[in-house]
Amino acid sequence: MIYNFILLATSIAAASIPAGFSFCSSDGIKDALPDVLGVQFDQNSISASIANATVGIPYCNVSLSYSHPGKNDIINLKYAFPSTTSFKNRYYSAGGGGYTLNQDPTGGLKYGAGSGATDAGYDAFHYSFDEQVLFGNGSINWDGIYMFGYQALGELTKIGKGITKNLYSMNDDKLYTYFEGCSDGGREGMSQAQVYGEEYDGIVSGAPAFRYAQQQVIHLFPAQVEKTLGYNPPPCELAKIVNATIDACDKLDGRVDGVISRSDLCMLQFDLDLIIGEPYYCAAQTSTSLGFGFGKRNEGSTTQITPEQNGTVSKEGVAVAKAINNGLFNSKGQRGYLSWQIGSSFSDAETTYNHTTDSWNYPIISLGGTFVAKFVELLNIDNITELPDSYEVLIDWMDIAYNRYLDSLQTTNPDLTKFQSHGGKLLHYHGENDPSVPAASSVHYWQSVRDIMYGNYTWDESLEQLNEWYQFYLIPGASHCAANDLQPGPYPKSNVEIIINWVENGIKPSGLNTVTTSGPFSGEEQNLCMWPDRPYWTSHNNFTCEFDQASYDSWTYTFDAFKVPIY
Repeated sequence: MIYNFILLATSIAAASIPAGFSFCSSDGIKDALPDVLGVQFDQNSISASIANATVGIPYCNVSLSYSHPGKNDIINLKYAFPSTTSFKNRYYSAGGGGYTLNQDPTGGLKYGAGSGATDAGYDAFHYSFDEQVLFGNGSINWDGIYMFGYQALGELTKIGKGITKNLYSMNDDKLYTYFEGCSDGGREGMSQAQVYGEEYDGIVSGAPAFRYAQQQVIHLFPAQVEKTLGYNPPPCELAKIVNATIDACDKLDGRVDGVISRSDLCMLQFDLDLIIGEPYYCAAQTSTSLGFGFGKRNEGSTTQITPEQNGTVSKEGVAVAKAINNGLFNSKGQRGYLSWQIGSSFSDAETTYNHTTDSWNYPIISLGGTFVAKFVELLNIDNITELPDSYEVLIDWMDIAYNRYLDSLQTTNPDLTKFQSHGGKLLHYHGENDPSVPAASSVHYWQSVRDIMYGNYTWDESLEQLNEWYQFYLIPGASHCAANDLQPGPYPKSNVEIIINWVENGIKPSGLNTVTTSGPFSGEEQNLCMWPDRPYWTSHNNFTCEFDQASYDSWTYTFDAFKVPIY
């Protein structure tokens, strides 16, 4: 009788496990753990259970911890593994945004992939890294720097791939490994290509916030322009300048559709002085912010009342716009960094109204201010309280951060040989009118990779070699990792499917699939031009992809304010 009872209990337990998830137990995960150099698993931390993703796909929900031998650290991981019937020989990682890493391990399920998330050892599931970068004034959390910079994601992938291969008994079968991210997630993708290139088959990187020293500090540049020129334009005046620029440059690409598809032609041909004297008007507005900034903490809601704005575009306002568009220079005329493309919103320059003084105040954007306070000045405060007296200080801050974080956060190593020789494919895209991460920063990285890896080739030969594995696309009019409210242009719709088709089926993209979701051409699909070709509309419904040397040169920068090459 006892023997029969045991059989019955086993039968009931087995019947409770859904088909395709026989591996989903703590013992099953323990048996699947791989050997990874420098990683020591905590066997007691492992748990596994069946869960249901928000997309309606059941999965094996796994959590475990590991440490680095000799260090008193704990890194917590979460994984999501599909059923054996849904699994398609894939592993997938997703990027985060701002100072955050991805927290959701289920992103790969819709692609039939195992996927995961890491807390990087500094509790990234609950804190953004700007909250953990310092132990106290002057004391850098260097382990956190490297884990956030690239190491945590690399280890997450190595461990996740090993578990995946063992769980599904893949033996010698190929496991295709992908990464997808935008903004800092795009930088994270580039970090994986640069440091762990042999681990990935396909990476989709959007608007990467790399060149960290320059990228973070440049957020303070627009306000520095306002302070230096002594004019704080009302937000409505700046908005008028942007909208008038879009109207003027729309037709330069051959079609009037509300989109600047050729910001390079706009930079070369349009004079902002023509906007001086144009009227602007904005009604009074009350806005409430919930307090969620670049990090994740809720600082408490704030309410701002913006008064009615009525006037004409001034020469001082245009001077501010021109200086911002031109980029950062020192007093010797040497370039410190590039800027956002003309026609992008001046979000980092948007002033706030002081009811006490009846005046507009320039902002101190936390994206830049927090970075300077914590990463540069090493002060455990949330923002700087005042801008410096010169552009030189901004460049000095960039220089300090560049040297301090060159091998961790800068993420601009242009030698991707390890990734390329492994057979990896890189799909890189950037919204042309991104007001946060300048589109030209991605162009500069592409140029650096071409120069370093194929500098001895002819121009045509280098493009042929590069396009076999690394393709870059500008998205006309698009904003930061999204379509643009100001310009109803196209936006990518199937990047992961494109990279999977390229990697697994050898179908190399000849353009980037996008769709326009608003405006007069809503629903229109566009197959975008691969850089360095640029679009020109030859008719209402067709554009050609052409190379224009003058336009290409307008995207090319030398940062001679620094004594070392800035890739």
